[in-house]
Formats: sequence, C-alpha cells, structure tokens
Amino acid sequence: MLADEVDPGTFDDLVRDALDQLPDEAAGLIAEMAVVVREEPEPDEVTNGVLLLGTFRGIAHTRRGGRVPGSLPDVITLYRMPILAVCRHRDEVGPRVLKVLGHEVGHALGLSEAQLRAYGWY
Repeated sequence: MLADEVDPGTFDDLVRDALDQLPDEAAGLIAEMAVVVREEPEPDEVTNGVLLLGTFRGIAHTRRGGRVPGSLPDVITLYRMPILAVCRHRDEVGPRVLKVLGHEVGHALGLSEAQLRAYGWY
C-alpha cells in the first residue's frame, strides 16, 4: 500500500518539491496563502462518487485586489490518502501532487473546472 511507502513526512517533502516547481508567476500568489496537507477531507466536503484530492478556500485573485488586511489567508488543502489512492506506484505521487497543487492554484486565479481540464490541470 502506498500509504506505507509515502508517510506524512515524505508526502510533505513532495508538496514542498511541488511548490518549488510551480511557475514563477505563481510564487507571489502562493506566498500569500496557506498550503496544508490533511489525511482525508471531512465527510461534508465530499460529493458521492467524487474523489476529492484538494480544495481551494478563499476568494479568487481575479475577483479582488489582494488579501484584505487582517483577514485570514486563502488556503489550499491537499488530501494525502485520496492522492495516494489514485497512484499505482510511488513514482506517480510527486507528479500527482504537482498536478493537484497546480489545479488548486488555478482556482485561486479564478479558473473554472472546465478551464483547468482544458489546460490539462485536472
């Protein structure tokens, strides 16, 4: 099972690697956000038949001029166990983490699910 091979600490390292691989244009956006890892989404976060790999909580940067002073930062959450569930081999985990992270950054930029799928960030 991949959960045994990719423990939480190793997964965190893969997330840091993925953050370093994002385009420079995303660096300023990510610097104002919290990126967190949780084992699983909460039951009220999931829709039946949908495997939730990550979420973006916040206001898309196309809809405002920046974070309101004193407000909580936007948050990207990556879910370790669902990401591991879609990977058959350990070497697939890093690229999948990058894809999920990029997908959620896309939401932070105001891109829709359809746009992200069209760009290959699904």
